[in-house]
Amino acid sequence: QVQLVESGGGLVQPGGSLRLSCAASGIIFSVYAMNWFRQAPGKQRELVATITSGGSTNYAHSVNNRFIISRDNAKNTVYLQMNSLKPDDSAVYYCHASYSRLNYWGQGTQVTVSS
Repeated sequence: QVQLVESGGGLVQPGGSLRLSCAASGIIFSVYAMNWFRQAPGKQRELVATITSGGSTNYAHSVNNRFIISRDNAKNTVYLQMNSLKPDDSAVYYCHASYSRLNYWGQGTQVTVSS
């Protein structure tokens, strides 16, 4: 059974930082590209950051130079370090794993940026 379990969300003030984690089980983690998506109320789900099996990264323009995605294959975990957070970053953040035609989603973790 495949599971992606996110953690680390919460309430943070503008300008603050959070680190999200996503622990994977039931997959050969090292071969999967890992992605973070987010969805705010009334908006479409959007891709935030990607890290390939080889460690290459890509970011949405809106988070470039503020967010950092990383992975630890020994721990089957992907991280999203979020810095200089803005109210517009408030959303449910989802972990996603993809390999060939296989893809899996986590349940999401809420991030709220507010003073």
